[in-house]
Amino acid sequence: MATTLDLSHAIPPQTLARLARQWLAEDTPNFDPAGLCVGSREVQATLLCKSPGSVLAGCPFFNAVFAELGCAVDWLHPEGQILGPDTVTQTAVVTGPARCILLGERPALNCLARTSGIASRSHQLLAVARSAGWAGQLSGTRKTTPGFRLPEKYAMLVGGVSTHRHDLSGMIMLKDNHVKASGSITQAVRDARSVCGFSSKIEVECASENDGREAAKAGVDIIMLDNFTPESMHSAAHSLKQDFPSVVIEASGGITPSNLNLYLSHHVDVISLGCITQGYPTVDFSLKVQ
Repeated sequence: MATTLDLSHAIPPQTLARLARQWLAEDTPNFDPAGLCVGSREVQATLLCKSPGSVLAGCPFFNAVFAELGCAVDWLHPEGQILGPDTVTQTAVVTGPARCILLGERPALNCLARTSGIASRSHQLLAVARSAGWAGQLSGTRKTTPGFRLPEKYAMLVGGVSTHRHDLSGMIMLKDNHVKASGSITQAVRDARSVCGFSSKIEVECASENDGREAAKAGVDIIMLDNFTPESMHSAAHSLKQDFPSVVIEASGGITPSNLNLYLSHHVDVISLGCITQGYPTVDFSLKVQ
């Protein structure tokens, strides 16, 4: 499932460098006594994937870690490709000073294991949706690891799903606590619109069809049907789409890989799942010096 676009071009180079430096500084804040044992003679190390059927993702971050250490990475497979079917797949070759390869090994593998895990789960979920004939967008959420959001959001893109909003500034989402603190959905939407103007979309988290109707009448762009049962979600989405066809309907809350198929509806445009970045299986990679 190799991607048609080079998604790495969406990441500013200085951001990659900053993240790589942070990860390296965390892992080696002082001396590296083990590095003394191996020295700086040039060696090659092979990256091995030991989780067949996994989607390769996170290459720009892996590259950035080794670039900081003066090492070069030669990828044997393009990002987005499904690795396997062999039990062990040679994935890349890293060349550079021995101590520098070993300095970057764990931070680079930690990142690649997680980003590939997220991309793999995203790909699997999307396959379920497409095989059922659903043409909407699957999406992640803001339930990401603190300090690791950019790699996790990037991995969603490689896996074929939408990132949703990146942060609180990216889109206005009025959740139940915003509504309670504001007094009503209508008031919350009015106040938010006075700040964001035309340049940002507004989404409202709704606990009932009536909440969705109030949000639509207030002029929101997206209605999130949150924590609905599959039956109630289908009914509410159908009714709201009939009366407000231009409003985007999103389903969220309690949707997992095991019940996703129950929420697929032609009246739902987006389904967001926190499980994409919470509880996903990591991919087993190792780096072996030749």
